[in-house]
Amino acid sequence: MPVTPRGRRRRVDRTRRFTVEPGDDGRLDTLVARRLDLSRTQAATLIATGRVTVGGRAEKASFRPAPGADVAVAMPEPEAHPVLAEAIPLRIVHEDDELLVVDKPAGMVVHPAPGNWSGTLVNALRGRAQPLSPLGGEARAGLVHRLDKDTSGLLVVAKTERAHRVLAKAIAERRVSRRYAALAWGHLARDRVTVDRPIARDAKDRRRMAIALAGRTARTDFTRLARFESCDLLRAALHSGRTHQIRVHLASIGHPVVGDETYGGGGARRVVALPPRRHFLHAAWLAFAHPATGAPMDLRSPLPEDLRQSLVAVAGLPDLIAHPDPLEYLGFYRVES
Repeated sequence: MPVTPRGRRRRVDRTRRFTVEPGDDGRLDTLVARRLDLSRTQAATLIATGRVTVGGRAEKASFRPAPGADVAVAMPEPEAHPVLAEAIPLRIVHEDDELLVVDKPAGMVVHPAPGNWSGTLVNALRGRAQPLSPLGGEARAGLVHRLDKDTSGLLVVAKTERAHRVLAKAIAERRVSRRYAALAWGHLARDRVTVDRPIARDAKDRRRMAIALAGRTARTDFTRLARFESCDLLRAALHSGRTHQIRVHLASIGHPVVGDETYGGGGARRVVALPPRRHFLHAAWLAFAHPATGAPMDLRSPLPEDLRQSLVAVAGLPDLIAHPDPLEYLGFYRVES
């Protein structure tokens, strides 16, 4: 729990709130589980213990709230587990008094959780002994958004509460541009494809996400940069930030991310020269207004060496080997009119 300058512990409001949207028809326990990424049993327990209210009133798990209703969930305090400060090297591409931007390597989990209490990005950030926004709690200190464990690339971290609030609002209002490089199996029907399909936790496997009519809205714009024999190199632009969004959207149209074993793209690793447990997805381009000064921030991350070698193997283009940034060579950073 955060500590005030005078040493007094300050209580953090852990209440999660959301408004029931059209299409959210269903029982309260199912709705809470879907919107808060919980199991239905966890949601039912919260409801049974009086931690869930609809319009200020406690309701039963079977209650069906109407669109427009305000739901509040008083989340319990997490089990105490210290977040260790660890001396883990990080590649920092930008840092000032308000924020820093990290180029996260593949294989690094973003925040501590059961099964990954050490070696995470937050552990590494703590090890730098720099201030971090407390808004996300100790285990998610400074995190404004996240990347999957095996996705590499740019991730912004807030040092101050002000930066955290401004950046979170900018992401919600789609004023933060996040573009990913993805290699997808097969070939898109057109050079530009938009996938606008809601996403929710997979009812059969809580480790996966899935397209679901009652899920949260999600939109991704895909632009083909190059067409190779067995796959396409794409630029993916997020309009929302759902868990596994790009991977789920591409799999839903029959073109899973190369190397993505969770969503059907994990085969033929030798053909694409990918190491085990690695998928071809990289957060390469991040643009936003600085939360304090308003100055435009334009940050880029070249393909890491493993993805660079994979792209060379797939493309068979000698010029890619010599070019310092294959993404620039292929027009990834070109601003569209």
